[in-house]
Amino acid sequence: MISLTDSQKIGMGLTGFGVFFLFFGMILFFDKALLAIGNILFVAGLSFVIGLERTFRFFFQKHKMKATSFFLGGVLIVLIGWPIVGVVLEVYGSFLLFKGFFPAAVGFIRRIPFLGSLLNLPFISGFVDKVGESNTMV
Repeated sequence: MISLTDSQKIGMGLTGFGVFFLFFGMILFFDKALLAIGNILFVAGLSFVIGLERTFRFFFQKHKMKATSFFLGGVLIVLIGWPIVGVVLEVYGSFLLFKGFFPAAVGFIRRIPFLGSLLNLPFISGFVDKVGESNTMV
């Protein structure tokens, strides 16, 4: 079992609540307040889980500046009050930030019995193979 410090436990809770509020805000037709709370909780939780220094190093790497600006710009736009535009920018920024993680995630999911067979269905496998390719970071 993985041992977590108290601040990491708090971070997991904040991140979980952040994801919940983001999901609930989208379900309720892009409610500004819920999306704003979800964004703040998610970023704060991430900082608690991996630490402030590692969070800054992750977001502000030279090759990730475009992705970071889209993600944080989307958070800012949601806070200003344009939730749909902000969420679109956040999703694009998240995709760019975490695209290096997708090949590992697809490889892991393919080893899970039910999900692996689901990813090998004809319509899904082509898309998953394209997403799961290991690309060089742009």
